[in-house]
Amino acid sequence: MGSVKTETAHDIYFGEPSPLDVFFRPRNVAVIGATEAAGSVGRTLLWNLISSPFGGTVFPVNPKRPSVLGIKAYKSVHEVPAEVDLAVVATAAPTVPGIIRECAASKVKAAIIISAGFQELGPEGERLQHEVQREAAAGGIRVIGPNCLGLMCPTTGLNASFAASMARPGSIGFISQSGALCTGVLDWSMQAMVGFSAFVSTGAMADVSWGDLIDYLGNDARTRAILVYMESVGDARGFLSAAREVALRKPIIVLKAGRTDQGGKAAASHTGAMTGSDAVLDAAFRRCGVLRVTNISELFHMAEVLAKQPRPQGNRLTILTNAGGPAVLATDTLVVSGGRLAELAPETTSALDGFLPAHWSRANPIDILGDAGPDRYAQALEAAAKDPGSDGLLVILTPQAMTDATRTAEALKPYANLHGKPVLASWMGGPEVEAGIRILESAGIPCVAYPDTAARLFQLMYRYSYNLRGLYETPSLPDEESDVDRAAVRTIFDAVRASGRTLLTEFEAKQVLAAYGIPVTDTRLAREAADAVAAAGQIGYPVVLKLHSETVSHKTDVGGVELNLSSADQVAAAFARIRERADAKAGPGAFCGVTVQPMIREAGYELILGSSRDPQFGPVLLFGVGGQLVEVFQDRSLALPPLNSTLARRMIEQTKIHRALLGVRGRPPVDMEALESMLVRFSQLVAEQPLIGEMDINPLLVSHERMLALDARIVLDETPVRLAIRPYPRRYESMFTARNGEEILIRPIRPEDEPAIVKFHETLSDRSVYFRYLQMLNLTQRVAHERLIRICFIDYDREMALVAERDGAIQAVGRMRRTTSREDAEFALLVNDAFQGKGLGTAILSRLLDIARGEGIKRITADIHGENVPMLSIVRKLGFKIRRELGDPAVTAVLNL
Repeated sequence: MGSVKTETAHDIYFGEPSPLDVFFRPRNVAVIGATEAAGSVGRTLLWNLISSPFGGTVFPVNPKRPSVLGIKAYKSVHEVPAEVDLAVVATAAPTVPGIIRECAASKVKAAIIISAGFQELGPEGERLQHEVQREAAAGGIRVIGPNCLGLMCPTTGLNASFAASMARPGSIGFISQSGALCTGVLDWSMQAMVGFSAFVSTGAMADVSWGDLIDYLGNDARTRAILVYMESVGDARGFLSAAREVALRKPIIVLKAGRTDQGGKAAASHTGAMTGSDAVLDAAFRRCGVLRVTNISELFHMAEVLAKQPRPQGNRLTILTNAGGPAVLATDTLVVSGGRLAELAPETTSALDGFLPAHWSRANPIDILGDAGPDRYAQALEAAAKDPGSDGLLVILTPQAMTDATRTAEALKPYANLHGKPVLASWMGGPEVEAGIRILESAGIPCVAYPDTAARLFQLMYRYSYNLRGLYETPSLPDEESDVDRAAVRTIFDAVRASGRTLLTEFEAKQVLAAYGIPVTDTRLAREAADAVAAAGQIGYPVVLKLHSETVSHKTDVGGVELNLSSADQVAAAFARIRERADAKAGPGAFCGVTVQPMIREAGYELILGSSRDPQFGPVLLFGVGGQLVEVFQDRSLALPPLNSTLARRMIEQTKIHRALLGVRGRPPVDMEALESMLVRFSQLVAEQPLIGEMDINPLLVSHERMLALDARIVLDETPVRLAIRPYPRRYESMFTARNGEEILIRPIRPEDEPAIVKFHETLSDRSVYFRYLQMLNLTQRVAHERLIRICFIDYDREMALVAERDGAIQAVGRMRRTTSREDAEFALLVNDAFQGKGLGTAILSRLLDIARGEGIKRITADIHGENVPMLSIVRKLGFKIRRELGDPAVTAVLNL
């Protein structure tokens, strides 16, 4: 018997062709290491592939056997009499680099390396893995693994794994770093009747990463939700980029191991990758719209509830119950998770009074008493759902003597689709409530066994909604940046480095902050006591003296701060005390003088604004309660730079001090817009100055009158660092002179441009719109918020959009987007009718081509309507070749870079 050809059971649309298609839809698969040894991985792999029809041919490769399981075997992949798309490798780790080299010589496109014995075993294993990576990269082979279970594509029938059974077909894309967890989830899914569109064990991720797989499943029409079990992030920028793009279309739900220090060490030893700070990971997930859960059951519960029910707009839950105890448990879980009970509006209470018994709870939770029947449940749910102060509803039923769980479930079916408000249920009990649970589930109302679980799921739904809203909200326009003095910062950093230091003095650190428009206290340097007295007289009493040192980081630790000095004698005495303490506690040379600053007496809040580096995500921002007790209170939030006004506001909202900043107990609120602006400026400083390793403003004094950096600390770090999220590429800004002499700014698009883009679309003629989109779109379609925010809020790693701006109005937009191959890109161009014929389109496309070359793109294409003569003229002028197909109104313009 020769190679085995299998038949496919499914036809599936995968959208744009992807380099990963070969893993999920191969035509020819070679099993390298196929064997007949009972219980072996090689035997199981071959058996799974030939037992599950996927429409391809399977070739066993084993140099020691003429056949395996009755199928002709080949001594090497080179001898296989067909072009192999996918190699599944299950041989000893030391042989794998050579096998990948042989696969490359045989033009194999991809490999799944099942073999263990790589980075998880230490230095020798790491060396082998690097060798595999080099061979794969040199041969253009994409690799999943090593040390993985394999993958399944149930919708096509492919089972390239050594799992005991084939997953059910369905709409969940499941990706796991742990093969053992895969087998457990697979076994559970059979009983729970959960189906998958893809089931992937990633292993050590030597090549194919989270970002690659999320991108692929995001474009897969059969995948409704993406579930991830993660032990380490790997390529942080790739993950965030893919997740943010896909999260706008379908939920990404992640269970991340290593939440505790001990768990993190266990995860690191298991995968060979360092786990970063868990709080930083939470911040990263928020930034890209990913929902994080804490256990496996939540992972699958959330996939179900997000598919069946709308996302809540707030965190206020209304609980409807026939028993008090379960509702109390649900309330506790809700509040601990960050949610709150909805307050019943007077009209809701009045409506409930109209039909509920006199002894109902008259508050939320709404206890409709133990004798509640189906009609009472339905009426109460209808009334509660109308309350404008409620964002979601939880219906609890406990099986009491007079309870009919089945008929009650039937009565609630009409309320399964409340606009904008999710409905969850908890039918507590065993066999007596099973029929009711099935009715609710089939109607689209998720039903769980325990009410506290349901309350937790509601809060997770809200958190997911909150994360996504951060992607959709349009930030306010940034402040003018004319006062940013980057040259001054470079001068300071060069001087510090030339002196052999990494720690800036407070005086230098404040100069850096001031260069970015962050207000600082008047700070004057005094080398001698007389200089300090003179500076104090100029500032005005009372004053503060602080140690000026090039080696001491925390001045209070060595007694280097003297407050509330109200005379020249006190200043002179304080100068002497600071010098004496510094010499005694920090050693000779630590004292370089003092700084003299005004004593700030105004009431306000002491905050901290800081930045440090995370090993996986690079620079991370911190905001929270500051002062000397900053580490005691631990009230802080983290975020990844760069920030805009929306992200800055959300960073502030995630702290407890936020409520106080809005004004409490008669104290006026602080200027929140100014505080947001300061956070944006601070993040800009971090993003633009990669030499900054650590930076703190502590305390940052904020009040209703002003904001002031009272102290600052900056430590430089020469280690190269990359931001997890690519910042605004300012270097692509340039001026263009139109043919009529008009000066026009061409720059990358920003999220804040959405209002200007709306006005731009209002100026376009129907002809221009038709030529751009190759179809007619009315104005309402073109300016829909969800559409425009995707256009304006782009990932500069994936695409580049340039706008032409004159007098604050956008007159043209050019866009270039990488395809899934990453080396190809597509472009589109749209120019305001009044600005056509001025050379603007040519200027924008020329700049996009320059950017493409700099970004490593090798080919750029565009589909252009055959009657769009001006656009065809531009591309011909710039060297594009035009391809036409008979009967197609559009032509394709192609330029090899």
